[in-house]
Amino acid sequence: MNKLDQNGVVVSCSNCGQRNRIRYEQLHLPVRCARCKTDIKGLNAPVDIDGEESFNLLIGLSSIPVLVDFWASWCGPCKMVAPEFEKLAASNAGEIIVAKVNTEDQPAIARRYSITSIPTMILFQAGHEVARTAGARPAAGIQEFLNQSLARAKA
Repeated sequence: MNKLDQNGVVVSCSNCGQRNRIRYEQLHLPVRCARCKTDIKGLNAPVDIDGEESFNLLIGLSSIPVLVDFWASWCGPCKMVAPEFEKLAASNAGEIIVAKVNTEDQPAIARRYSITSIPTMILFQAGHEVARTAGARPAAGIQEFLNQSLARAKA
C-alpha cells in the first residue's frame, strides 16, 4: 500500500517488498528500489489521503498531475468506480497520481472544494485545480477526461 508522509510517497517494491520513498518533487523521475535495484515505475495504485496536510503536500508539491476521487463508503456509484481508478492508476503509473479522499473522513477537504455530489473527480496540476467532473464512469471515460483536461491545461 502506498502511503504519504511529509517528504513524499512511500511505495513498496513489487520485487522484494522494500519500502522506498519518492519525494513529491521527483515523482516524474524513474526510481530504483534501494535494496534490489528493481525499477519502480511510480505509483501504480491509488493513494488514500489521510488528512489535510498530506493532501496539501501532494497537490502542492507533486511534479506530475494528481487526479483526486472524492467518494464515500455508503455511495454505490463510488464503489462501482473504485476498480476503474485502480486500472487508471496502473496504466498511468509515473505519469499521474490517483488519490482518493473519503468525504466522510475528510469533510474539511470536501468543503474546501465544494463537493456536493459524489463521486467527483478533480484534476490538480502544480497545486491548482485544472478540471473537475462528477459521476461514475469506466476507466476509459476517466482516461478521456484526463487527456482532454491535460490538453486544455497545456494550451
